[in-house]
Amino acid sequence: RGLTHFASRAAMDIEGLGDAAVEQLIKKKIVSDFADIYFLEKRDLLGLDLFKDKKADNLIFAIQKSKDRPLSRLLFGLGIRNIGEKAALLLAGQFRTMEALMNANADDITKIYEMGPVMAESIVKFFQQDETVELIRKLKKAGVNMEEHTTQVFQKFAGKTFVFTGELKTLSRVDAETAVRGFGGNVTASVSKKTDFVVAGEKPGSKYDKAKKLGIPIILEQDFLKMIK
Repeated sequence: RGLTHFASRAAMDIEGLGDAAVEQLIKKKIVSDFADIYFLEKRDLLGLDLFKDKKADNLIFAIQKSKDRPLSRLLFGLGIRNIGEKAALLLAGQFRTMEALMNANADDITKIYEMGPVMAESIVKFFQQDETVELIRKLKKAGVNMEEHTTQVFQKFAGKTFVFTGELKTLSRVDAETAVRGFGGNVTASVSKKTDFVVAGEKPGSKYDKAKKLGIPIILEQDFLKMIK
């Protein structure tokens, strides 16, 4: 289950490494941890029932391509207890490198907005484990990226706070929030007098009504897309 999660679209996005392939790799003891997939060779795959020549080539290519995923995707893929996609983005955005995060203590982590003590404890404990240290070492050796790709070239949203409400059609909520943080802005879950923009998708909820009441600028998804281009 852990390896399937690691290869999932929201994590390292390794197309072709689904349940059936993972099950065979584990059963034949070809793979014993996440890092082992980066040392797979075509001949390893051809020894499995599922793989012929072209399919083996495609998986090897997908595995190599996944090495360039940003740190946030890797952190999510590692399956750290209590750490979902959003938390992984927050951690990667704050610490920027795997090394910096591994050296962080609980106090460093709880200073991040929306990161509580339970999450901080999970992260610290995870990186203190000998198995984790060895896994990260192997991933580095394989050439897996350990940094967060940054888009903070133009700090157009510096000091600005955004709230999202309703369903976005063009972007996922995670991608929209990542874009805001990439331009130096902040995203919060609730509307207050300190909110600068509320981005409204389809069927907005009570946040929309509160923003109108407080006189906070409300922008539609298409306007937000223009802002981040």
